[in-house]
Amino acid sequence: MTTHHEVDAPPAERPPLDPVVSLLGAVPAAPDGIDWSDLAPQGDTADAVADQPLSTSFKAGGAFFHDVPDTPPAVWGAGSDVLWAEGEALLIAAPQGVGKTTLAHQIIRARLGLQDGVLGYPVVPGRRVLLLAMDRPAQTRRAGNRIFAKDDPVFLNEHLVVWEGPPPFDLARHTDILAAMCDRAKADTVVIDSIKDAAIGLADDAVGAGYNRARQKALAEGVQVMENHHVVKRGPNGAAPNTMADIYGSTWITSGAGSVVLLWGEAGDPVVSFRHLKQPMDEVGPFQLVHDHAAGLTTVLHSADLLELAGLGSVHGLTSAGAAEAIFETKKITPAQKMKARRKLDKLVNSGHLARIEPKTPGEPTRYYLARADAS
Repeated sequence: MTTHHEVDAPPAERPPLDPVVSLLGAVPAAPDGIDWSDLAPQGDTADAVADQPLSTSFKAGGAFFHDVPDTPPAVWGAGSDVLWAEGEALLIAAPQGVGKTTLAHQIIRARLGLQDGVLGYPVVPGRRVLLLAMDRPAQTRRAGNRIFAKDDPVFLNEHLVVWEGPPPFDLARHTDILAAMCDRAKADTVVIDSIKDAAIGLADDAVGAGYNRARQKALAEGVQVMENHHVVKRGPNGAAPNTMADIYGSTWITSGAGSVVLLWGEAGDPVVSFRHLKQPMDEVGPFQLVHDHAAGLTTVLHSADLLELAGLGSVHGLTSAGAAEAIFETKKITPAQKMKARRKLDKLVNSGHLARIEPKTPGEPTRYYLARADAS
């Protein structure tokens, strides 16, 4: 079989393709409106890039460690509330049927510039998204229809490419394949739905490390990576899981991600919980999310309004313990929850919305009050 690579240029002008990567030339039948010949690799493949001189990987130490922004540039987020940082993978974990694919499709739509943001946070538009619809693709297609049905199909054909079914090779064993697929699709963003279909044996650390290497190679090529994944169990006494240890597979899966979001609920629930377990910067949430399945839209149901609570506190103000009880909806708060609430309150102090009054008597709590402009 003659590959596109061989037609484009004589073998002498380009390094030969790795046999594994070359098999990606056997692309699936073209959906209506997509010219797969236009998506064939142009120039070097991921393997050829890896063989370039090492000077492309060397960085001057001063620039590397000093030229760092105060907050990481966000693909999804605003200010220090970063849900998905540039150059770092976002992992969304949830049990089946809780809405991780629905949420991912909305992020894709915002990445395509078709909506302003998701959950109230902006998404920076990209160029083209590759969706690896590997987990129950027929169901993914139905879910996506509710979200993309009103969009121009010509625009979608140009800016959204879908790979249906399993990848051509196990991504953990052939770590160049993910980057090569993104190169073939000319995509600057890849959405993997889901990780369990990308590699076999994720509980094994060798497999987890291999998958993480594939992810990191794609990120190194400038591709923004978002992944859907599953949880392994419920928390103690049937409670919602709330640690990264509750996410299925090797530790390398979460260790290699820059941001980890956990959705929790029962399959089909219209209201589910949202926890930001691993953050590039500040923690976002926790939230209660409402899925409008008919409209394909997810919104935040409730987030404790700390400014309103501080105002309601009148002369007593608001303490970090009181804020934690409202945020986490419990009277049995943990020291970690209290610390997270204090950070949120101090952030509102720094923005000028709250004033912080330190106690005059030892043992009394710090109290937060509305700043003058917010109190009027």
